[in-house]
Amino acid sequence: MDDKNSLRVKAKNIRKSLDMTKVSADLVVKIRQSLLYQKAKHVMIFYPTKFEVNLLDLLSDDKEFYLPRVQEHDLLVCPYNKKSELKESSFHIFEPTSNSIKPELLDLVVVPALMADKNGYRLGYGGGFYDRFLKSFQENFKSIVAIPNELFVEKLSIDSFDIPVDVVLQAWKKGLGFKSLNK
Repeated sequence: MDDKNSLRVKAKNIRKSLDMTKVSADLVVKIRQSLLYQKAKHVMIFYPTKFEVNLLDLLSDDKEFYLPRVQEHDLLVCPYNKKSELKESSFHIFEPTSNSIKPELLDLVVVPALMADKNGYRLGYGGGFYDRFLKSFQENFKSIVAIPNELFVEKLSIDSFDIPVDVVLQAWKKGLGFKSLNK
């Protein structure tokens, strides 16, 4: 099994070969079809980097949206809409400048990932921000990873600090697919 750093390089190369506009559109549809999303009123998504799944089309839905902002080793939950001001972070990710709210308000968190497996474990970018966030607050909300099928694997190597998500949604190469990992 490849180590996590090798898998990160591999996943980034695979993403570059995909039509991420189509993948993102497919995943937005799958998220909207998800009962977890339909029931949620307060949803945290992420601002996409180049070649990352872009879920910003969800902002037109009748929900309260939030984006994460990194503060030292933690993720803050900040209100966000299409008119919100963003600032580029030291990680080259656009983050909201709004004041943070308590994470307990969230119903659903869409977690970014480079890869995900059938057990809900994800390969992140290596900072551990989302694992710490999920560990601290996951009893308050459900979590989803939305990922291209090409980045879905049978099993990832995990560490003791890795926290699985509740559901993995996949955009299949031919059409749409759904993989539910109900815990």
